[in-house]
Amino acid sequence: MKKVISILLILCMLAAFTACSQNSNDKDLKNITLCLDWTPNTNHTGFFVAMAKGYYEEAGIKLTVVQPPEDGAELMTASGQAQFGISFQDTIAASYAMEKPLDVTAVSAILQHNTSGIITRKGEGGSTPKGLEGMRYSTWNSPIEIATLRSVMESDGGDFDKVTLLPNAVTNEAEALRNKDTDAIWIFYGWAGVSCKLSGLDFDYFNFTDIDPVFDYYTPIIIANNSFLKAEPETAKAFLSATEKGYRYAIEHPEEAAQILVDGDETGALSGSVELVTESQKWISEQYMADSEKWGYIDAARWNGFYKWLYDNKLIEKDLTDYGFTNDYLS
Repeated sequence: MKKVISILLILCMLAAFTACSQNSNDKDLKNITLCLDWTPNTNHTGFFVAMAKGYYEEAGIKLTVVQPPEDGAELMTASGQAQFGISFQDTIAASYAMEKPLDVTAVSAILQHNTSGIITRKGEGGSTPKGLEGMRYSTWNSPIEIATLRSVMESDGGDFDKVTLLPNAVTNEAEALRNKDTDAIWIFYGWAGVSCKLSGLDFDYFNFTDIDPVFDYYTPIIIANNSFLKAEPETAKAFLSATEKGYRYAIEHPEEAAQILVDGDETGALSGSVELVTESQKWISEQYMADSEKWGYIDAARWNGFYKWLYDNKLIEKDLTDYGFTNDYLS
């Protein structure tokens, strides 16, 4: 009996010591918040893999992932409520061009190339920009969006004024095209294109970068709060290093990474979508680094080329050459 009691006491002491060690370790971790741009999807897989595999803890970080407020991840990150956020080079341009720019910097690309374009029903002419003439296009009515579409159509000999604009209320691209609620939709192929393919929809598609390299801008990107970067550069580097491990793992193990993403989604947005997530992950895992040898690297010529196009076309009022991005915190 004495031996049993002694063993129990030792076990209790070990449990208490382990708990204290864990609490101590938790206190040693830096609390970092990441604000997504949308509900979890395969753009975000690397973060969820890095959390599940313990890469952030190894880097001394306790990561909390939150959904964006109505005014977006950019403002939440700029205000310091989140140290990092997800944004896009095109949509953040206006914020950079303000008299008092948002206090954020792009510190990494998530995809190396712009994988967005226009999808239409197959055989109706939408395989080229000029073929959009006479079609109904679902628009967000963004000045950059409209200017981009006008530019690619004109470069193909088309007339943008012959396109009918509809308010974009599309939540299911395949269904909207099948029902002829619209004729043309701007999509990100890695999710919506894969979804349409899985649904059996016959469609035509063209990618903006195939029409004009100036549209090979960075979308999406990881942004960081400038004050945080200045105060804690090593933490920023540790965060991006752990994140890189997550994305590199997803590149090598897309199916396992897809399941990790589904399991880690606490919003319920991916419930019942395992097939879509898996097929999307297989496709997009090849886009994280694509032809780049460095994960997350932002090419200055491509970044500046797109912002020069915005400035030349009077879509922003400030020359943003070499502004708003850095590679200094990457591995």
